[in-house]
Amino acid sequence: MAHARRMFYDALENDTDRADYALQQFGRLYNIERKAKHLLLNAADTMELRQKEALPVMQNLEQWMKEAYTKVPPKSAIAKALQYSISKWKKLTIYTTNGMLNIDNNPVENNIRPVAIGRKNYLFAGSHEAAQRSAMLYSIMGTCKLHNVNPLCMA
Repeated sequence: MAHARRMFYDALENDTDRADYALQQFGRLYNIERKAKHLLLNAADTMELRQKEALPVMQNLEQWMKEAYTKVPPKSAIAKALQYSISKWKKLTIYTTNGMLNIDNNPVENNIRPVAIGRKNYLFAGSHEAAQRSAMLYSIMGTCKLHNVNPLCMA
């Protein structure tokens, strides 16, 4: 969902009205997610909330996107945003069928970003042994972070 939303953000200069409308609808969906978190809903209640509130927004947005796509220049930024969302629609809506799923994969991407960045840095560790030692330290630091332990205060 974050990727689809980002494409509409990038299309704001191309077609402000359509892009803004789509962003407003995405905002409504994310507000529903914030509501579920604020209320500390369990998975079943989150799914029920999504079915009641998010699914109608998604259905209207899908219909709007299909209609809007027929009215825009095919190679424009807004057309690309619409085409991307329409082609991924089934995957974009699957979160409404399971309260355990996130609306987007940002939490996962944020967690693996350091690994991807580190992978480039490991090429310049100096030696294979130095890279292994760095990997061990990253593992220890990552484990501390997951368990809310300050590694600097460990005895």
